[in-house]
Amino acid sequence: MQDLLKINFPGKLVFGKGTLEQLPDEITALSCNRLLIVTISPLLTQLNTLIAILEARGVKVFVNMSIMREPTFAEVQQMMQEVSGFNPDVVAGIGGGSVLDVAKLIAALLDNEQGLKEITGIGLLKKRSKKLICIPATSGTGSEVSPNSILVDEADNQKKGIISPFLVPDIVYIDPLLTMSVPPSITAVTGIDALTHCLEAYTNLFAHPLIDVYAFEGMRLIAAHIVQAVQNGKDSAARTQLAMGSLLGGFCLGPVNTAGVHALSYPLGSTFHLTHGLSNALLLPYVMEFNYVAAPKRYADVAIALGCDRQADDIKTALKGIEKIRSLISDCGIPARLRDVGIPKEAISQMAVDAMKITRLLKNNPRPITEADAIEIYNAAY
Repeated sequence: MQDLLKINFPGKLVFGKGTLEQLPDEITALSCNRLLIVTISPLLTQLNTLIAILEARGVKVFVNMSIMREPTFAEVQQMMQEVSGFNPDVVAGIGGGSVLDVAKLIAALLDNEQGLKEITGIGLLKKRSKKLICIPATSGTGSEVSPNSILVDEADNQKKGIISPFLVPDIVYIDPLLTMSVPPSITAVTGIDALTHCLEAYTNLFAHPLIDVYAFEGMRLIAAHIVQAVQNGKDSAARTQLAMGSLLGGFCLGPVNTAGVHALSYPLGSTFHLTHGLSNALLLPYVMEFNYVAAPKRYADVAIALGCDRQADDIKTALKGIEKIRSLISDCGIPARLRDVGIPKEAISQMAVDAMKITRLLKNNPRPITEADAIEIYNAAY
C-alpha cells in the first residue's frame, strides 16, 4: 500500500442525464471566442444544436473528426498542424477514450514549446494554457478524469503513455444519454475496460484505502448493470449506473493505475489493432487466475463487489469472482479466446517480449510477471 497519494480532480464535474444541454452556457461563461471540438462523425447530429447555439453567440467552432481508432503519434501531430492556425481558446473532447486522449494532448500542446515526444512519459508535461473540457460518449476508459493519454508510436509499434496532472480537464460533463446509441459490442468491451480499471486498482500493490472506495463501488455498479446495458441499450437507468462506474474507474487511474491485465493487453492493440477494451476483456480472467494466489483477500473482496456470495475461505471466494467475470464476458457476447479474434499462436512469444516493456504497469501487479509468465498467460487465453 502506498503512503503518498496524489489525486488531481477536474475543476468542475457535472453528472446527469440531459446535462449536455448546459454545455453552451458553460463555454460562453469561459469568454470563449474560438472552440475546437474533437469528436467522431456519429455524434455530429447530436452536437449540431449545441454548435448552432454557440455560433449564434459569436463563437467560432472548428470540428475535427479525424480520430477513428486508437490514435498514433502521427495522427496527433497531423491534427496539430490542422488546428494550430485556428488557435482555439477552449478544446472540447466529445467521444470515446481515443477522442478524449487526443483532445487532452491537443489542449496541452497548443502554445507550448514542448513537443509531443518531449512530453511522452510520466510527469514530463510542464503546463497547459488552453481550457479543456471532456465529455465521454462511452462508459469505459475514464479518460475524462484521468491524467493519462495513450498513443501508438509507429517507430516501434508500441503503445506509450503521456501522464501528467496537466492532462486532467478543467471541466467534465458526463451525460449518460450520450451513451444510449453506443452499439452493444462497444458497450460491452468499454464496460469491461472500466471494470478492469477498478479491479486492477483494488488488487494493486499500491492500492490505497481512499481509492478502494471508488474501485469497489465501480466494480459493484458495472457488474450489476453491464449486461442490461448491453442487451437493452435504451435502458437509461442501466446506462447511468454504467457511466458512474466508468467515472469511478477513471478516478482510480491517476493515483493507483492499472497492472498486469493492461500491460499484457497493449501488444494486442498495437500489433493487431484490437480495441483497448476487447484486449482487456480477453485477458482479464486469465491474469486474475495468475494473480489471486498472491492476494486472496483482495480477490475475495473483488468477488463480493461483483455480487458473489462469500465462501468458506478467501481462495474459494476469489475463484467465484473469476467465474463471475467469465460469466459477464459471456453474457455480454465478448469473445473469450485470443484465437477467436484471429491472433496467431506464433505471435505469443513476441507479445510477451513487448508486454515486458510496460514496466510502469507491471510494477503494480500483485504478483511479479516474467516473460515466461506472460507466455503462460497468453497460452492460457489462447
